[in-house]
Amino acid sequence: MSHLDELEDQSVYIFREAYKHFRQLCMLWSIGKDSTVMLWLARKAFFGHVPFPLVHIDTSFKIPAMIAYRDELARKWGLEMVVGQNRAALAGGMNHTRGRLTCCRALKTDALVNTLSGAWPRMRMGPDGVYREELNGEPFTGVIVGARADEEGSRAKERYFSPRDHNSDWDVSDQPPELWNQFKTDFAPGTHVRIHPLLDWTEINIWEYIERESIPIIDLYFDKGSGQRYRSLGCEPCTGSIESPARTPSEIIVELRRTNVPERAGRAQDREDTYAMEKLRREGYM
Repeated sequence: MSHLDELEDQSVYIFREAYKHFRQLCMLWSIGKDSTVMLWLARKAFFGHVPFPLVHIDTSFKIPAMIAYRDELARKWGLEMVVGQNRAALAGGMNHTRGRLTCCRALKTDALVNTLSGAWPRMRMGPDGVYREELNGEPFTGVIVGARADEEGSRAKERYFSPRDHNSDWDVSDQPPELWNQFKTDFAPGTHVRIHPLLDWTEINIWEYIERESIPIIDLYFDKGSGQRYRSLGCEPCTGSIESPARTPSEIIVELRRTNVPERAGRAQDREDTYAMEKLRREGYM
């Protein structure tokens, strides 16, 4: 059994445990490589079907190709999509020029927390592939997230089943022990739980799995002749491309084995505040 097989089996097990224990379950899909691998694993766990909705937080500043890819794959695979947005902040002109952490807090954290709780209207794609507004949606109590421990410091503090309080606030110092694949899945009423099937995967593992499984990943990760590609995807004003001629997963893997540049080096919000991600995640961001 290869290391990838072991990672795959562990992730499938986490998916099935989550589905067994949480009635109102959803999965966050950012359109990036990690969450798309997670989507592939979910389809494996449930024999080609994803039995819970996928939630995407649309800041309105995503690279347009990401939204087109999202909707195309959702229709092709018959996915149930829910899209949330902080409409009030956008109407008030919120954008990265007001401070990247301020913008992320409004358009990502606040939008995510209120979309998951059902406090704000959200858009849901119907069987016909058309989005319609959903009011007063039932809150999600279990949320599957594509966090990897190696990607960024605060993610390494997570558990497979990581509780948040009723406000989605995360107390890093109060995490349940997880020993020998024994997971705490019974929490007090009002607790919101984040579930992390990819916690032990590395960036290289992700690309090895994409290559092995021929996963249809968005092509922004590959050089298309300009000598540039994205290593990490986010909002267009805050995510820079990198110099790289890599056009295939195998070429990316070779490149990653030689680099010591952090994965999120192209994210402007991380450069603005070293602890930006932990601050956002303590408040409910993914």
